[in-house]
Amino acid sequence: MRSLTVLALLLQIKQLHGQPTVKIAFGSCSRQNSTEQLWNEVVNLKPDLWMWGGDNVYADTHDMQVMKAKYDQQKNNPGYQKLLATCPVTGTWDDHDYGINDGGKFYTKKQESKALMVDFIGFSKDNSIHNHDGVYNSHTFKKGNLHIKIINLDTRWFRDTIYKEYYFDSTANRRRYTYTTNDAGDILGKEQWNWLENELKTSNAALNIINSSIQVISSEHNFEKWANLPDARKRLIDLLKKYPNKKVLFISGDRHIAEISKMDVQGLPYPLYDITSSGLTHTWTEAWNEQNQYRVGELIMKKNFGVLEISLQAGKIEVIVSIQGKDNEVFIHRLLYL
Repeated sequence: MRSLTVLALLLQIKQLHGQPTVKIAFGSCSRQNSTEQLWNEVVNLKPDLWMWGGDNVYADTHDMQVMKAKYDQQKNNPGYQKLLATCPVTGTWDDHDYGINDGGKFYTKKQESKALMVDFIGFSKDNSIHNHDGVYNSHTFKKGNLHIKIINLDTRWFRDTIYKEYYFDSTANRRRYTYTTNDAGDILGKEQWNWLENELKTSNAALNIINSSIQVISSEHNFEKWANLPDARKRLIDLLKKYPNKKVLFISGDRHIAEISKMDVQGLPYPLYDITSSGLTHTWTEAWNEQNQYRVGELIMKKNFGVLEISLQAGKIEVIVSIQGKDNEVFIHRLLYL
């Protein structure tokens, strides 16, 4: 890992030589009533784009008036208003803004909830998100000759059920749970799978950023993740292998931690990364040793958001990843090549 000083100098050199750099900020898990959010820190960086990774509010309700009030509170936050005046916004949802904790396809208010989410993020009237079930959507961003595609997945609307299994943790002297696997279960649903394949197949972007609210690569923890539905996870990775020249980077949220996961996949000519940033307003209240065989660097348990600074270097994608917090303190700073 290079030092912050060297990476900052590298970025300045690229800018002096006129090489376009796209700066994307992203984050998840934001309590709308929190008195201390990180919007000023995000705005200070002047991102080209903000991406919501889910849990954009904490609603957990079947009452749409309650949900709307929480979205309104978030949207009217003065710091968030500054962000809206700084850059465009895109993204997806997770369980708490979907409407039910760890919820899947059987949540009964998802149509009404979708309408509020679409209005909150501000998708245009001609966006195809209005024409199908779920909130999956894509967004393209161009800066000079650098073309980035954002693919926002919906991991809630179509997801099959997963079940909790409880056990007693003698070390912590408390009851805990883990999610069991649903081997044949699906996450995306037929229409979204077809859409995702078409988005990759037709993409001419230098980099495709897939925004999954839940972690794709990390597989050992007890909570929600793609590994709870292993057939779906395998299908996702196989789809990337089908289009090996379409370079993909995952981002995720949900976990109230930040980390970088890296997996080398046979059949992919580049390493697969998942950049997890969570949460904007709260993280773990207690620390424990969480295993992740794919983790690169540290596990961060402080309020945070992520930043990707993307450029083209001699035909390779160069991504400077940083995880930042209050007063723009940098917790992770790493250079990735794809």
